[in-house]
Amino acid sequence: MSAVLPFASPPDAPRPFLDVASSVLGRPWRERCGDPGLQALAVTMTQAYGLPDLLSRVLVGRGVRPAEAEAYLSPRLRELMPDPSALVDMEAAVDRLVHAVRRREQVAIFGDYDVDGAASAALLAEYLRALGVPVRIHIPDRITEGYGPNVGAVTALREEGAGLLVCVDCGTAGHEPLAAAAALGLDVIVLDHHGAPEALPPTRALVNPNRLDDLSGLGHLCAAGVVFMTLVALARRLREEGGFPGSAEPRLTDFLDLVALATVADVVPLVGLNRAFVVQGLAVMRGRGRPGLAALLDAASLSEPPEAWHLGFLVGPRINAGGRIGDAGLGARLLTTADPMEARRIAEELDRLNRERQAIEAQAVAEAEAEMDALLARDPERSVLMTASDEWHPGIVGLIAARLKERFGRPAFAFALKPDGSAVGSGRSVVGADLGSAVRAAVEAGLAVKGGGHAMAAGVTLGPGGLAAFEASLARDLSESVGRARAAEALLIDGTVSAGGATAELVRLIQRAGPFGQGAPEPVMALPRHRIADAGIVGNGHVRTRLVSGDGQSIGGIAFRAAQGPLGVALLGGIGRTFHIAGTLSCDRWRGAERAQIRVCDLAPCG
Repeated sequence: MSAVLPFASPPDAPRPFLDVASSVLGRPWRERCGDPGLQALAVTMTQAYGLPDLLSRVLVGRGVRPAEAEAYLSPRLRELMPDPSALVDMEAAVDRLVHAVRRREQVAIFGDYDVDGAASAALLAEYLRALGVPVRIHIPDRITEGYGPNVGAVTALREEGAGLLVCVDCGTAGHEPLAAAAALGLDVIVLDHHGAPEALPPTRALVNPNRLDDLSGLGHLCAAGVVFMTLVALARRLREEGGFPGSAEPRLTDFLDLVALATVADVVPLVGLNRAFVVQGLAVMRGRGRPGLAALLDAASLSEPPEAWHLGFLVGPRINAGGRIGDAGLGARLLTTADPMEARRIAEELDRLNRERQAIEAQAVAEAEAEMDALLARDPERSVLMTASDEWHPGIVGLIAARLKERFGRPAFAFALKPDGSAVGSGRSVVGADLGSAVRAAVEAGLAVKGGGHAMAAGVTLGPGGLAAFEASLARDLSESVGRARAAEALLIDGTVSAGGATAELVRLIQRAGPFGQGAPEPVMALPRHRIADAGIVGNGHVRTRLVSGDGQSIGGIAFRAAQGPLGVALLGGIGRTFHIAGTLSCDRWRGAERAQIRVCDLAPCG
């Protein structure tokens, strides 16, 4: 690893890395492990455990201490799995599920229309079916039903014979429909992870690590993680009470591919138990034993073994496309089918819907970005961005919000306006600004019809004329935390490397510290003083480039969705000039050969 260049000794006063005080994206660059204490920990880790220096710095930069390194690099689910009973209402949920299993009672599963909802529904349904329990999955239509359980669907499920309703990835705030379910004689269990109000709906059990009285410390789980823990508790109870009726015990580890997919796609922190879910779930997925996921990987033209980022950028968006602009139930059907031909048909339909979604999204994002450019030119200190249109499909407003958050570095909400003036919106936030809490406060204040979410993402429904009051509420609740987040904003650099030193071996070394995602950011490497030899637009607004170091070695790079932004403009207009380049390294596999490439995330002119 001698190709990795050492950092300079930190100065007495903080100073930008490579003297980049303001990049083309307006950010200073900082050394992630620039603090002498962190550097000392990295040295200790290298000396005590024989790890390469770069790997030690990457681990320390993600909060890993020397004694934790081995367990972090090889997370074991058995060692990290807590007692499921630590979750409030878990025993009550298991009591009711055991009753359903013993009686072969018909169970209705009501899920959300995103990846976490589809994976959670599939996970629970597959396990119960393996025990001989008849199961019916219902995923609501985003347009006609909206998020969460509704009275019409609950009534229909009861009329079809369900005795137990299990809401997954929703239901925590479903007061009216769950009260209706109780009135119909339908028992309800909620398995969720979204932020909870103080008053909870009537249920037999509401298992949610983010309810206010839950002290389990598992609030970082996605809904599929909560469902998995529920199944662990159910399996333990069935074992204690005489075994599994009429069947062998299903192997829970076979379902970890679903948990990994949901964990990555729902952007929950990849820490502790979640890391073990993803590491071991990816191993299951690589065996291609689930026809639906195998077909979707083929539809995405992914021939290499899937990694965490593939789940977030290739697999997840295709499953979400059904819920955004098509049949919301496609994702759950894909994940539960055992028929390879049916899996291929659904995967191809989701791939088609995803391409359609991309085209719709591109036009809407361009409109929203132009509006925000003009808004911020007048009010550059605005803490929260909001935009709305009566021409936007409700299924893409979350994507618009995500692009605005990425582009402008502050929380953003996008709304689809209905003819009566009401609005359905989705928001995305920055680290340190709890959007879900702000939305719940607006609901409790009567400024929104319904809404909820978690710190980084939320959804809301507003009544006619409610946009201005909702925006004022968000600004009031979030301005201070957004200000702190923006003041501390910097691109953190984990190491430096030259084009010649960026090898497939180096990429594999860095990936030992993965999987990377929310809470465990992918390491950013700097390529000092590299010339842009070529740059051009490819695909849906991506910029492909070739970077050359001073010794003539080169590396390919790509900046995703950057063509119209300042990063893409700088790359396209900088051909022949020398820059400091920052990005994340990955392996490009072509015809059996591996070579490193860089996903460019920033650059700065050389001083």
